[in-house]
Formats: sequence, structure tokens, C-alpha cells
Amino acid sequence: MEQLSFLDLKKVKNVHFVGIGGISMSGLAEILLNLGFNVSGSDMKSSDITSKLEKKGIKIYIGHSEENINNAELIVYTAAVNKENPELSKARNLGIPIMERATLLGYIMKKFPFSIAVSGTHGKTTTTSIISMIMLKAALDPTIHIGGKLDAIGGNTKIGGNKYFIAEACEYVESFLKFHPFLAVVLNIEADHLDYFKDIEHIKNAFSKFISLVPENGYIVACIDDKNVSSVLEKANCNKITYGINSDDAMWRARDISFNKDSCASFSVLRHNEKIMDVKLKVPGVHNISNSLAAIATCYTLGCSVESIKSGLESFIGIHRRFELKGVTDNIKVVDDYAHHPSEIKATLKAARNGNYPRIWSIFQPHTYTRTKFLLNEFSKAFTDADKVIVADIYSAREIDKGEIHSSILAERIKQNGQDAIYLPGFDEIVEYLKKNAAPGDLIITMGAGDIYRVGEMFLKDKQIVAVC
Repeated sequence: MEQLSFLDLKKVKNVHFVGIGGISMSGLAEILLNLGFNVSGSDMKSSDITSKLEKKGIKIYIGHSEENINNAELIVYTAAVNKENPELSKARNLGIPIMERATLLGYIMKKFPFSIAVSGTHGKTTTTSIISMIMLKAALDPTIHIGGKLDAIGGNTKIGGNKYFIAEACEYVESFLKFHPFLAVVLNIEADHLDYFKDIEHIKNAFSKFISLVPENGYIVACIDDKNVSSVLEKANCNKITYGINSDDAMWRARDISFNKDSCASFSVLRHNEKIMDVKLKVPGVHNISNSLAAIATCYTLGCSVESIKSGLESFIGIHRRFELKGVTDNIKVVDDYAHHPSEIKATLKAARNGNYPRIWSIFQPHTYTRTKFLLNEFSKAFTDADKVIVADIYSAREIDKGEIHSSILAERIKQNGQDAIYLPGFDEIVEYLKKNAAPGDLIITMGAGDIYRVGEMFLKDKQIVAVC
């Protein structure tokens, strides 16, 4: 495929996105529209995202067809799109330049003097959102590109000024190596995306290359509670800002931590052992203390006042699909969470356990066959804070089932570790099981990066739903 260089983009007027309904692609489409490009895009099905883009003036095609790109001068695609996609095939035949999503994001990032890229196996979307909230409170007017929906900006993208740009930096297929960060956040490094990476050393090597992209006058904000982060941090050739909950030598630390009945933390923030502020979070879990420290260190480094930081933190009430309350029926609370990696599952269930529910139901949909296969042992031990575990069929995403792994295997492995776990393939079956067995006071958490949230919505449907703030 012909790849368009940064300089050539100046010659382009009409841009077409293949897979425009994706969370990142839709945001990039909005940014280009704001920059004066004529934007169109296609996706396999309509959604709230495509409807929103249409209302903004973007031409949307449902389904992929050669005719969709008749006026295009540039095609933007993602790694999730099949290389034999008819629009990409026609673009190749006609010599229409093609640009991968991450390359376009890197191009946009390069245009801002202060670009912030948030990386890590877990916590990227939440931390990016907290940083965004703080910088909005500081009146810095950032341009924001998030891999989730943040109500405060009305979605996943906000067009702001031309000085600050905030974005997530995903390590999958080493996409983040196409970015140009002035400040890079590294939250954690664990084994994931093993359909691409060979092992943890391969992943660490990618992160080492990522932090080397930061200029000498730039910054790395890194969690040294994580031994893998600490090891790659040694290779950075820029200003290093460290944080941690368990590391006494971290520049930024949290102390005097306590939790309320909803598992939300209050704590003191120390910088070089000097107390800077007290904070009360409105999102649950120890992991969000760490995410908040990353945001605090980032925003303080960029000149945000303590008042703005406190205001941003305390006004952040979460993002969609991160411990998101879906509703309450018969005193049964239903929550949805994006957790799809063993560490994320542990953190989410630990936060839930602090809420003193009589029983916690984890309704888990594994995401991709390779992740489930390679991390099977870790997944089987991740549900210790759940009382009941239901495993749904694997959400294949970009993969083909080769018959090497099945959700029933995971359910059995969880049972072998002493957990009450069953495999139920269909959403209808799961909902009926919950209706018969869930009791008042219980917490139901749907977990996964696919469409498992529908189980919670189906369970609540046609019942009296009480919204809780």
C-alpha cells in the first residue's frame, strides 16, 4: 500500500475513513472536519457515533463498497480493517494514497507544541480523561482525543486550541511509535496483545522505543510501582517524573488513603514528601488512585494550579464503560466495566468488594481467542473477589476461531481454583439465569471489551429502573 507522508497531506482536500464508526477513527474524522477537510466514511453498521458524525456534516456510508471512495484523495484505515476490504482494494488499484490511523494521529500530534500521550496496558482512557478534566478546569483549552466517551466533552473528542493535545497511545502493533509526544505517560506494562507481541520483553522493547520519542526537553511521567515501567524508564533521555503508591522513592505519592462505602478514595498527595493537597475521588478503586497520581503529576508539570487539579479530580465522575452504573432494579445494582485483562478484572472486582455487597456477580465475556489462550492461567485466578462468575462466549473481534480455546475451558479452570463459575453461551440464557438467581442487595458487573454490556441492559429492560448518582 502507498503510504502518504506528512508533507503530502497538505495537498489533500477529500478524506475517506474506512471503519469510521470506531472510537478513535470517529474522533480523527471530527478533527479533520474542523481543520477544513471534506470528510466521508464507511462502517458495517450505523451507530450513535455514525449518527453524530452525520449531524456534523460528514457523509456516512453503511457497508463497504468501491463506490464509496469515488471522490477520495486519501483513505484512512485501521489495523482492524481487512486488507481485502473493497475500498482499500480499489484505492490500491487507483493509486489513491492510504494512511493508517496511528500515522494520522501522529501527524495531528506533531502540530501541537505540547502533546500528551498516555500509554500503558491498563488505565489509558481513564487517565486521559482525568488529565482532560484538569486541563479544562485550568482553562488551557486542550484538544482532546479519548478512546471512550466522556460526558464533560460530549463524547470522545473536543476541538480546542492549538497548544495542548491530549491522546491515548496504544501499544498494539506498536502504533504509538508513530506519535510525537512532548510528554509521555507510562502507567503500567504487562503481557497483552499476544497475537502481535512475542512476549513481555518484546512489549518492553516497544515501550522503550516509545519513550525515546520524547525530546530531551520533554517529560516522561512513569509509575515506578511497576517493575517493567521502572526498567524501561532507565533508558529515557528526557526529564523523568515518577509516581507511585507503594514506592517511597517516587516523586509523587499518595498517603493516608481511605475509602467510602462506594469504594471511592480520599488521600493526601505528596510531592518530594511535601503535602501538596488532599483529594476525594468520585471513581472507585485503588487503581484510580494510581491513575489520578499520573494525571496530577502530568498537569502540575505543565503548570496547572493546585486548585485546578483538585477541581478537575473532584469533578471527574468516570467515563462510559468504566464501572458505569447502568441501573438498579429490585435493589440489584447493575454495573458495566470494560475490563478484559486479568489485572483489570482484579482491580475492578477489588473495588467492588470494598462496597460491601452481599454477593458480586461477574458476567465476563473474554475478548479475542489469543488473549484468552495465552492468559488462560491468569484469567482463571482473576475472579477471587467475585461470588458468582458467568463466562459468556468469546468475543472474536478481529480474530478467527481456530478451535484452540473455548469459554467453557476458562469456566472450568475458574471452578478448579475454588470459584463458583459456569459457562453460559448466550445473552438470553445469562439474563434468565440472573433473573432466577440474583437477589436484592447483589451487584452484577458485566465485564469485557465486546458487547457484554447488553446483558445488563437486557436484565434491566421492562423493569423499574432507578438511576443512582
